Amino acid sequence: MKRAGNLYSLISEYENLCLAYKKAVRAKICKQEVQIFRKNFHANIQKIRNQLISKNFDIGHYYSFKVYDPKPRQIYAASFPERVLHHAIMNVCEPILDSYAIYDTYACRKKKGRQKAVIKAQSFIEKFSWYLKLDISKYFNSIDHKIVMSLLSRKIKDKNVLFLFQKIIDTYHTETGKGIPIGNLISQHLANFYLGSFDHWIKGKRKIKGYVRYMDDFLVFGNEKSYIKNELNEIKLFIKQNLKLKLKDNVQLNHTSHGIPFLGYRIFPKFTRLLPRSKKRFIIKFKKYEMNFANGNWTEKTLVRHMEPLIEFTKMANAAQFRRNVIERLGVLS
Repeated sequence: MKRAGNLYSLISEYENLCLAYKKAVRAKICKQEVQIFRKNFHANIQKIRNQLISKNFDIGHYYSFKVYDPKPRQIYAASFPERVLHHAIMNVCEPILDSYAIYDTYACRKKKGRQKAVIKAQSFIEKFSWYLKLDISKYFNSIDHKIVMSLLSRKIKDKNVLFLFQKIIDTYHTETGKGIPIGNLISQHLANFYLGSFDHWIKGKRKIKGYVRYMDDFLVFGNEKSYIKNELNEIKLFIKQNLKLKLKDNVQLNHTSHGIPFLGYRIFPKFTRLLPRSKKRFIIKFKKYEMNFANGNWTEKTLVRHMEPLIEFTKMANAAQFRRNVIERLGVLS
């Protein structure tokens, strides 16, 4: 694939920065930092543009908080001007990174997503007898800075863009040269891109026909247990040698007829159920959202905006009765 060049000027165009602002501001219009930015909109856009032109970046301003979904995760959110910058970069670079992705990787991609990953996994259940479920141990915190930059340089030849990526990557580390922050747009895209070479190895070198990946959660399918176990050893070796990653210990090798736990669901050939932890998470979030509304912290419009994806998640499973029970028992608006 030919490497992409002459990208930096596109990133720094005023119109691209305005588009980036529109994307960054979605659902955050009432936040104080957004309001402050809006008061001097043109000056702030120009300030970001000047930083790009001068290559003197004011970045690395994260505020952190912990979420429990269900396990605790430390989130590092960039300042609003930095989020505008991240969107400006990805407006230009996302198509380049996406062009490298194989068909059956589903995170952070247009016209893909969780639902299509589940549907694809379900289609493989009907074709294969065995599955292997894997995920990466401490994935975001284990991403190697030198390796991700090397991978980027194979797709992008614009040195200024590579310099910009390097500056952003260097703002965070869990240990020297390791880790990208959970909670940023660029982190999500880089994390998905980082495993791209693994995807191509799986499909090209290993010739595995049944494969689905959603970020660092992935499934490998086959019709013989011995074949799957052999592929597991090859996978461990590849990600260690080429990406400096390791699998979590909770590797699952089982019959597809038992159902596959994946992305919060247990997937069967003809139907899908919510996992117990997904039901628990739904109830916790539902209570929290309704409490915010009941206490006057949220408007009805804000409540609906948060509830829609929560409800939509359950609609992918055979969970209508569970959903009705929760809404009737806990819903303020029911």
